[in-house]
Amino acid sequence: MSLESRRDVGVPELTARVVRASFPRGTLAIRVREALGPLFEDASFAEAFPVRGRPAVSPGALALVSVLQYAEGLSDRQAADQVRARMDWKFLLGLELDDPGFDFTVLGDFCARLIEHGLEERVLDLVLERICGLGLLRAGGQQQTDSTHVLAAVRVLNRMEFVGETLRAALEALAAAAPQWLAGQVAADWVERYGARIDSYRFPKGEHVRQKWAEQVGRDGFATWRPSSRLPLRAG
Repeated sequence: MSLESRRDVGVPELTARVVRASFPRGTLAIRVREALGPLFEDASFAEAFPVRGRPAVSPGALALVSVLQYAEGLSDRQAADQVRARMDWKFLLGLELDDPGFDFTVLGDFCARLIEHGLEERVLDLVLERICGLGLLRAGGQQQTDSTHVLAAVRVLNRMEFVGETLRAALEALAAAAPQWLAGQVAADWVERYGARIDSYRFPKGEHVRQKWAEQVGRDGFATWRPSSRLPLRAG
């Protein structure tokens, strides 16, 4: 993908009018836009993109999405859905209300490019630079997180979603192929964990809680595929 720079010309009039009427008290995305304006310019990430090829989605917009994605604890798929569905995110990104957004895989590609080119610190550096420039943050304070931590946290969520959805899809296939066998293998609380697509709900916050969730999914998967629970062979 090549970089086709997109200049932020402000929030479209209709988007601004509808969002302000719908959220008179604002949201995090609205407050960020109103306080900080357009945070990231595409040129700040130019070195991570070739000069030829199919134009990439605005890296400045993807950086903004990555920040909100981390703040709300979303996987790539969930964050891309928010861009399509939420008006306040469109307000932050300066998009028309009918903007179709982008495929979720673009976020993973963007993060990989940042790491490959040693730009993983740039997102946070640009945020701090803007905040300090507006006098919203005093110099000398302790930095609580960094961009590397943000990217790592998002990667963990994507892996959790992938593993959980893989097990859920396998259970769904087994329910159709061998319902009686499956009924004797699963516990009652599995319906709560795997009854709906994994990307349809928010993962629990907190590293310890997420670790427990991941371990539980691992135990469930092992319980399903352990040697003593193998499917009975079909005759013929």
